[in-house]
Order: sequence, then C-alpha cells, then structure tokens
Amino acid sequence: MNTVSETSEKYLILGAGSSGLTVARAFQELGIPYDCIEREDDVGGNWYFGKPHSSVYRSTHLISSKPLTEYPDFPMPAEFPDYPRHDQVWQYLRAYARHFDLYDHIELNTSVERIEPVDSQSSSDGEESPLSARRGPWRVRLSHGEQRLYRGVVIANGHLWDPKYPDYPGQFEGTILHSSEYKTHDVLVDRRVLVVGAGNSGCDIAVESGQNAAQTYHSTRRGYHYMPKYFFGTPADQLNERFLSWRMPLWLRRLSAAFMVKMVQGWPQDYGLPKPDHKLLESHPIVNSQLLYYVGHGEIIVKPDVAELLGDRVRFVDGSEAPIDLIIYATGFRLSFPFIDHKYLNWKAGRPDLYLNVFHPHDDTLFIAGLLQPDSGQFGLVHYQAQLIARFVAAIDHDPQRADWFRREKSHGHDDLGRGIHYIRSTRHLLEVEHFGYRRRFRKAIARFDTGLAPR
Repeated sequence: MNTVSETSEKYLILGAGSSGLTVARAFQELGIPYDCIEREDDVGGNWYFGKPHSSVYRSTHLISSKPLTEYPDFPMPAEFPDYPRHDQVWQYLRAYARHFDLYDHIELNTSVERIEPVDSQSSSDGEESPLSARRGPWRVRLSHGEQRLYRGVVIANGHLWDPKYPDYPGQFEGTILHSSEYKTHDVLVDRRVLVVGAGNSGCDIAVESGQNAAQTYHSTRRGYHYMPKYFFGTPADQLNERFLSWRMPLWLRRLSAAFMVKMVQGWPQDYGLPKPDHKLLESHPIVNSQLLYYVGHGEIIVKPDVAELLGDRVRFVDGSEAPIDLIIYATGFRLSFPFIDHKYLNWKAGRPDLYLNVFHPHDDTLFIAGLLQPDSGQFGLVHYQAQLIARFVAAIDHDPQRADWFRREKSHGHDDLGRGIHYIRSTRHLLEVEHFGYRRRFRKAIARFDTGLAPR
C-alpha cells in the first residue's frame, strides 16, 4: 500500500478516549493539524461499557468526585451525582467531543498496527543534546493496511486494558475471570467467590459479591488504608483539596485524615483486616464506603495471599483453605504498547521514562498522554498535559526560543511526582502522581509558554 503523503505535516493522536479527546481539543485550539484514530465505533475508550478493551463493569462509578474529575473547560452537568455512573461519564465524553467539533477529525473503527520512525535511529540513546532532539517523521500502519507518514505521534491508548495475572502454583478447576472481564453480578449468584486484589476494582467487586454470592473471600497481600467516599457529607477528595489549597504540610494532612477516618469508620484492623504496613497516602487511595461494612457483617471473609490452587479449593499463606467456584483476579494491568518498540519510548524499569510522564527527553515528536495514576481524578490532569504538548508543538515552528527552553527542561528536568510522598514499591505505583503538585507544575509551564515569564 502506498504511503499517504498528505498526512506528513499532521500529528497522529492514537485513541479517542478521555486522554485522546483532550489532546485533540488542544491541537484544534492552536491550529495544529491532526488525525485521531480510534479502534471502536465511538469515542469514550475505557468508559465505553461492553467494548472489548473497556474494563468497566455495570455498577462502576467514579471514585473521584465531579469537580476533581471533569475537564476544566467543560464542567460535568449539574444534575450528575457527586460520583457519576460509567454511562454518565461516557455521555459526558461524547458531549465533549461534540461541543468542540472533534468528531470530524476522528477515524472510528480503525486501529494502529505499527508505529516506527522513518529513520532507523533509536530515540532512546540518551546522549543527544537537548537542542538536537529527534524530530520525526513516523511511519504508521493501520489495521486496513494503509501506511501513512506523520510528523509526530501522541499515544493516548490508555493503560487499563492488558490484564495482569498472578502466577500461583497448582491448578484451579473452576472459573477464572480478570476484573476487566467482570461485567455483571449474575456470574456471582450462588457461587463461592474469591476476589484477589485490594485495589478499587477488587474492593468494589468484593462488595458486589458479598451481596450476591453464596460466600465471598477477599485475598490481599498486605494491609491498606480504606477511605470513605464522604466525610461528614462532603466528598473525601474535595475535603483533601481544601487541605492542599491551604498548603497544609504532609504530616498534618496525614494526621487530619487519620483522625477523620478513625471518627467515621475506624481502622481496618478493627474489622479483622490486616494492619496497613505503610503510612496514609503512600499507596494509591482505596475509596470505598461499603467494604468494611460487609466485612463487619460477615458477608466478606478476609484472607491473606494465595499460596496454592488445589483444584476446587484454594490454600492461603496462613495455611487455611476454602472451597471456591469462581476466582476474580483484580490484579491490575500491564503497561502495554504492542504497536511500538520499547526502545523508542525510553523504556526503563518497566515503564516509559518520560518527563512528567509525557515528554520523551530526546524526541520532540513522541508524547504519551494519560500515562499516570493520580490520587484523584484524571481528566483534568490530562487536560493540562494536552495543553502543554500543544504549546510545545506550536513553539517548535513559531517560537524557537521557548521551544529550546522546554527541550532543556524535558531533557534534564527533575521529576518528583509524589511531591515528597514515598509510595510503596509495587508495579501498582509505577505511574502514581500527587495530583495537586503535578497540576501546578503543568500550569506553571503553560503560563511560561503563554507569557514568556517564569510565574511565581
């Protein structure tokens, strides 16, 4: 198939989920030509319930509240609840695409098979001067066989779609599902269910199982802190946002949060859950107001990590055993970019090593949007990622001085995305960021592009 040369001055945005849409919006606003490629028949990505690469289930709601989730330039409808359902989120994303006239630039039912630079030079040797960074173009092969040249690529395919499974010894004779395959509660009814994993999905599914299954077991490797969705009638993340806006130091935020958790629900160990082995805020927040309730009522039986699968039973590391019909692994996802060689992503220690999780240190034409796991909502943070990507792309052609400034930043900039928080070491926290400081860094960089001055 011949290369379509007329795309060579465009950028490719890969994916029309929540991240790809806001990149398209930012490019459109600054007049940057682009195509957006989406493999499904509509926008929405992970929030398009029922599609093969969507990991949401029918009862999914946001765990971050509306103001901490929405795009800054497109508020969620006032009639939405504090924590919208997945179908409301999907409709919100579709409305965003319509409002900013993005659909005309989105090619649906098309996937990207391969992305590679036209030249053979690796983008990851790390020895280049920041002012001599690689600048495209990229050859892109699409699912229908067409090949195109693009000036640059923004990867926005999401990172919650390639299931990760634990490797336990033995064999299991019952049904195994990953949390991404779980959709409705009917698979739980009258079965003995083991949910493995204490992330937000694992806790949600354990609660749903406790309401429907004959017996529910919940296996976790360590103790975690569990945060209710509300403190005294206020969404928990909104209260935390106040503390952050007051510049409350980390130790005082921890003390205040611990006091409120004790007042509202007590400690996990009060319910028979393992005691957390880390401080508050050192792991991705588990936001669930019901898990402790169902544990306390005996509808969920707490278990430690799995030691061995024994046909129709499971043995745990404490020596106890339980008969099991269904295992649901809520064990997260692998970082997966099957369409591009890792060497072009500056891959280190199991992840792309990018400035602010977005910018390649030595390539001006390759970006990843949405590659983060924030301690609050994500859409608004990716909005600022997109705005900064667009400004840098525009500056390359129209403002070389500011483009050179940002090249130096992304080549040598220091990343402390936890802003002093030391997250526990696990693959779950490879992409973790402290949202307030992360957002502030993007706003400052955007302001510098817009004004030429370093803001205070």
